Amino acid sequence: MEEYMIEKIETKAAPAAIGPYSQAVKANGMVFASGQIPIDPATGSIIEGSAADQAKQVFRNISAVLAAAGTDITKVVKATVFLKDMGDFGSVNEVYSEAFKDAPVLPARSAVAVKTLPKDVQVEVEVIALA
Repeated sequence: MEEYMIEKIETKAAPAAIGPYSQAVKANGMVFASGQIPIDPATGSIIEGSAADQAKQVFRNISAVLAAAGTDITKVVKATVFLKDMGDFGSVNEVYSEAFKDAPVLPARSAVAVKTLPKDVQVEVEVIALA
C-alpha cells in the first residue's frame, strides 16, 4: 500500500484558521491553501477600504502561507477569486496582476461573485501551488 504524506501548514504571519480547517495542506508536491480574507494577522482586524485595498492584504496573507509551505506565489497553478461585487473585478484584477507579475506562467483562474463572504469582506482568494 502506498503511503501519502499530508502536512498541515500553519504560520503566525497570516490569519489563524477561524474554524475547523488548516491555513493550507501540503500533499504529494502540492500546496492547497484555504481562502484568505483581508485580515491583518498582527491585529486580527479586517483591512478597511476598497476591494483593491482588501485584495492587497489577501495576497500578503497568501504569500505568507505559501512561504510557510516552502513555496511562493510564482508556483501557483490555480487561483479562485471570490468577490462580493463583480463590479470590483477590474480593481481586484489589477492587484491580482501585480501579485503574479513574476510568475513564469500565470495560474488558471476562476472569478465568481458570491452573495456574502466571511466577516462580510469584499474579496477572498484561494490558491493551489506546487510545493
